[in-house]
Amino acid sequence: MRFILASNNQNKLRELKTILSALGADVVSQREAGLDIEAEETGTTFAENAYIKAKAALDNSGEPCIADDSGLCVDALGGAPGVYSARYGGEGLSDTDKCALLLKNLENEEQRSARFVSSIACVFPNGDVLRAEGTCKGVITREPRGENGFGYDPVFLLPEKGKTMAELSESEKNAVSHRGRALMKFGRMLEVYLKETGYADQ
Repeated sequence: MRFILASNNQNKLRELKTILSALGADVVSQREAGLDIEAEETGTTFAENAYIKAKAALDNSGEPCIADDSGLCVDALGGAPGVYSARYGGEGLSDTDKCALLLKNLENEEQRSARFVSSIACVFPNGDVLRAEGTCKGVITREPRGENGFGYDPVFLLPEKGKTMAELSESEKNAVSHRGRALMKFGRMLEVYLKETGYADQ
């Protein structure tokens, strides 16, 4: 059985492939499925945006589709950048620019607690929807550290490890990251769903 990831992000695709292959399922990117769409993310929560993206891919393909929406929520900024994490500071800023802007906005703040959130939605042609969410709590550093990862990883410190996300190996990050946790939950839910419904045999 095949799932379409409502994204062309190769990092997300690789992580999903690892989980779904264990269930005997395959996952392909939008591009590989011949879809050239970009859903407008009008939701106010990660869960809403994940569903919007997955449903748009389903409507254009007729196949089961999965989407992830994720971002960084900083307590001192009232939860910002939140669902606007990818567009923080406006379109066109690099990851380095966005991290610099975040640090500037927090330069006088002692309270630096934050969390990464990942929300996953999987929609099926029969109308069924599976949802999973994962979070990872941490602290925003005062300067970037580490060369791995992407996005806000260099400024997101995991106190229990004494390292930023960008200082972790890929396997270390996947074990504790918001997306890793959401994907593990999703994998368990999907396995139960496929067994209970026999959907894979339809």
